[in-house]
Amino acid sequence: MEVFDVTIIGGGPAGLYAAFYSGLREMKVKVIEAQPYFGGKIQLYPDKVIWDVGGQPPTLACKLIDQIIRQGLTFNPSICLNEKITSIEKQDDLFIARSENQIHYSKTIILAIGGGIFSPQRLTVFENHLENIHYTIKSPSLYKNKRLVISGKGASAFDWANALAEIAEKVTVVVSDEKEKITPDVQKRLAENNVQILLQTSIVQAEVDDEERIISLMCENINTNERKQIFVDEVLINLGYDRDFTLLRNCDLPIQTVENSYIDGQPNGTTSVPGLFAIGDIIKHNAKLNMISGAFIDAANTVNKVKQYIDPKASKTAMVSTHNKMFKNRNDEIRKTIR
Repeated sequence: MEVFDVTIIGGGPAGLYAAFYSGLREMKVKVIEAQPYFGGKIQLYPDKVIWDVGGQPPTLACKLIDQIIRQGLTFNPSICLNEKITSIEKQDDLFIARSENQIHYSKTIILAIGGGIFSPQRLTVFENHLENIHYTIKSPSLYKNKRLVISGKGASAFDWANALAEIAEKVTVVVSDEKEKITPDVQKRLAENNVQILLQTSIVQAEVDDEERIISLMCENINTNERKQIFVDEVLINLGYDRDFTLLRNCDLPIQTVENSYIDGQPNGTTSVPGLFAIGDIIKHNAKLNMISGAFIDAANTVNKVKQYIDPKASKTAMVSTHNKMFKNRNDEIRKTIR
């Protein structure tokens, strides 16, 4: 049985910064993420520009999360992706976090599950996960000179189309919702970008090659039953997301909540359960700042409290990076690259 000092449930900005700071405080760390990738809610808007993170110029969300991931993995925490924790219990001084496949043991737990687990809604026509189906925008270079189909609804699907139109060879948006409306300004921009829009249309069939890649889609107009074949290189799905709060509901621990879904806690991450901490959007406290920068503050304050929970004699904070000996060798390597 392997026991960790701290297990962080959630791999968004808050959880990843907590992983970094926990490593800085020389704790044995595990990060568990329900999705097959890190990033949390930022993965829902990878093409958006983020302005309000300290020390960062305006940055694409996809680039920012790449940087946050690199920082979070600095001290090589143990990682479990695609692992949904379904319950947490406490036996004596240890927490036990269970998924369908594993049991995780830890002295403390940090919940960094944001507003719940966001899972993309999927099209039933795509029964299997195929290599060229994506539920978030990947690196723009993936779509360069490609034939791209976006199946979606709402403004975000059209935002994706306009953002990728200058990169892809051809962009087609397929919208099945009969009530979907396109505002005149969005319609004008789509037209300027030569984006093809198929309204009131469903994808009814996919042709797959020997490499399990979709090579064409059969689309059908809901009203006329007229069919159209579209040849494709990449497929983006943007039908919305389901939010899962079952973890808190399944816990037998006396976790105090507010507004039905959020943990009632303190700025240092403490909750009504000793040793169970919370950071980021999942926690409410009187100093809460609902920004990415606020998630970093939550994480640092909480990790310091976790360290003292495990070792009451530990210092209240970590040594700052400019003087911290843990970075000496790394700093020497970095200096070589910028001279």
